[in-house]
Amino acid sequence: MSHRPTVYGTRHAVSAGHYLAAAAAFSILESGGNAIDAGCAAGIALGVLQPDLVNVAGVAPILIRLADGSVESIAGLGWWPKSLPADLFMREHGGKIPDGVLRTVVPSAPDAWITALRRHGTMRFADVAASAIRFAAEGYSVYPLLETSIKSHAHEYARWEGNTAIFMPRGKPLATGEMLIQTALSRTLQYMADQDLAAGPDRMAGLQAAHDAFYKGDIAREITRFQQENGGYLSMSDLAEYHSPIEPVVRRNWRGHELITCGPWCQGPALQQALALVEQVGIEGLAHNSADYIHRLTECINLALADREHFFGDPNFVDVPINHLLDPATIKRRAAAVRDDRAFGEMPAPLDIPNRSYQASELELPRVEADTSYACVVDRWGNAFSVTPSDGCGNVPIIPSLGIAPSGRGSQSRPDPKHPAGVAPGKRPRLTPNPAILVTEDGGVMPFGTPGGDVQIQAMLQVMLNVMHFGMDPQTAIEAPRFASYSFPSSFAPFEYFPGRLAMEGRIDKSVRDDLAARGHEIHTWPEWTWLAGSVEAILSDPKTGLKGGGADPRRPAYAIAI
Repeated sequence: MSHRPTVYGTRHAVSAGHYLAAAAAFSILESGGNAIDAGCAAGIALGVLQPDLVNVAGVAPILIRLADGSVESIAGLGWWPKSLPADLFMREHGGKIPDGVLRTVVPSAPDAWITALRRHGTMRFADVAASAIRFAAEGYSVYPLLETSIKSHAHEYARWEGNTAIFMPRGKPLATGEMLIQTALSRTLQYMADQDLAAGPDRMAGLQAAHDAFYKGDIAREITRFQQENGGYLSMSDLAEYHSPIEPVVRRNWRGHELITCGPWCQGPALQQALALVEQVGIEGLAHNSADYIHRLTECINLALADREHFFGDPNFVDVPINHLLDPATIKRRAAAVRDDRAFGEMPAPLDIPNRSYQASELELPRVEADTSYACVVDRWGNAFSVTPSDGCGNVPIIPSLGIAPSGRGSQSRPDPKHPAGVAPGKRPRLTPNPAILVTEDGGVMPFGTPGGDVQIQAMLQVMLNVMHFGMDPQTAIEAPRFASYSFPSSFAPFEYFPGRLAMEGRIDKSVRDDLAARGHEIHTWPEWTWLAGSVEAILSDPKTGLKGGGADPRRPAYAIAI
């Protein structure tokens, strides 16, 4: 029995990483907006409601599937400043990416929201940002997970005036039940909304005005002033030239369904590869979360994330062989390495290219950067919206006058320019946030995603199989116990590596954990429920009944609403 029911509606449904973001999106839907309008409202609100995880000036990779079946991805991910020396971190920082403004890439989320609204929305920026402005100006109650996050990052926030003012306004971390107010952030968003409305009745002109306010106007000038004063490289021209590209999606059939992800500028295609490997290895007849089932999924995940490590990067700079990696012949060769009696115990070597060496970490698990949330919407017309906004502020300063921290996503580039995900001027980091959409064989849609860094595709794979293989409803599928491998370098600086490490929620039977340990997995037992296992949100529409069922993860303050 799940903690919550799957919520069902005949008109529209939304699921988001915070309940107020779900409410913001739902109010847009009830006002006549479509999934794109509502999804942007939820995403902008998450930058206010989960400021430890998401920043209004962060990243926002978006997947959209319209009712007519057309699909596109908006690559809401910024690039490194074009004046940044490629060898900066190797030459001056000992091969490390330091905290602070040096890890800043161009803020992409504002442009991504406006691009989505311009292409497929029906409302103005002022309309969809209204709830976020209200939440920032009037405040909201600190919730337990936010309190935990603030306390764990207090020593980092204390380094910068802007971070301290928001998270420790009275000299100590905010606690559950206290109000979190972000006055400067409300002014920044309100300024963009005001510029939108001042442009007159033309919606497109208003969207352009809101965009220019951020990327060419007073906000851009304040961002670059702060960057220059603190030794950063981000310039007015970097901001003015930025637009979120419409990137090709990766789509593959699976059992009559179609899985759609973003391209290899993020880790989305690794979900495709892991699913194909699982299908090749086979899970028919295996009990849910049995030792055999977890072992096979883990080994397939390890293979996919090893290939992510060796091949993925910005396709504008790196030739990423996605078609080769997902080719059935390659999948068959890769899957042949999986043994039922023995775990890899380390990151599997790549096919056909030299292997790299990696230093194992002595820590228990990776240091977790506050990262990411998720929102999805399906509207009454059948449009589906899936977005994974991100960028916490533990390692980058908030600009006091603006209340925003321009994207610190440079932490996901490798300091060595020779790595596929290595630093280069104008190049994008390899992003962990990766929204997905599953189109079912009967024409339904399931947008889904999660925060969690390297755990993202692992949690998404498990929930998708829970629904489509084991027949669970979305909420039950989300609440089922989860596990995650760490047997590959972390995507976040300093890129820690834990050979053979497999973390499992304590609700998974001890006998299963003991069996997996005997096969060579190094077991780390999580609590029975943990936010480290991700926070999957999903909506599944059923064309036969007309119902849309939404689920949200109780591991974080996520909620779904449907009507």
